Amino acid sequence: MIDQSLLSKTQTSPAPGLRTVAIFEATKGLLVVIAGLGLLALIHRDAQEVAEAFVRHLHLNPARHYPRIFIQAAGRVTSGHLWLLACGAFAYAGVRFIEAYGLWHMRAWAEWFAIISGAIYLPVEVYELIRHPTLVKAVVMAVNVVVVGYLVWIRMIDRRRPVT
Repeated sequence: MIDQSLLSKTQTSPAPGLRTVAIFEATKGLLVVIAGLGLLALIHRDAQEVAEAFVRHLHLNPARHYPRIFIQAAGRVTSGHLWLLACGAFAYAGVRFIEAYGLWHMRAWAEWFAIISGAIYLPVEVYELIRHPTLVKAVVMAVNVVVVGYLVWIRMIDRRRPVT
């Protein structure tokens, strides 16, 4: 008969992988906080003027389709819209930070949450990749598939651990 304590010692710990995913999620949260603060910085400013300056800074032609849509959309933004978008960004970032905390501490609930929140994007990513394939879309989808697959694997090999 095999000693279970010996078997568990020979298995590798999921900690490095889970902590890598936790750092990834925390980084996404931090980027969204920065974006939310950027939105708040636009309150009481002419968003269309800021958008035009941004387009010029990127050396884009403001008469082209996408820069024009961006500038026109910025012209319709109100302070209320900016507050709403910033609050949504902060809420999303909060979820990412909670998920990162749970993954860092190897909580099963965070693993399940990360599986669900990562897998929910996969159908959209597949659709977008089929519709307009780009290298960026392929890389984003590949990273998401690897993360979700890794977390599913962790949950499958670690079924004995209770959901805490």
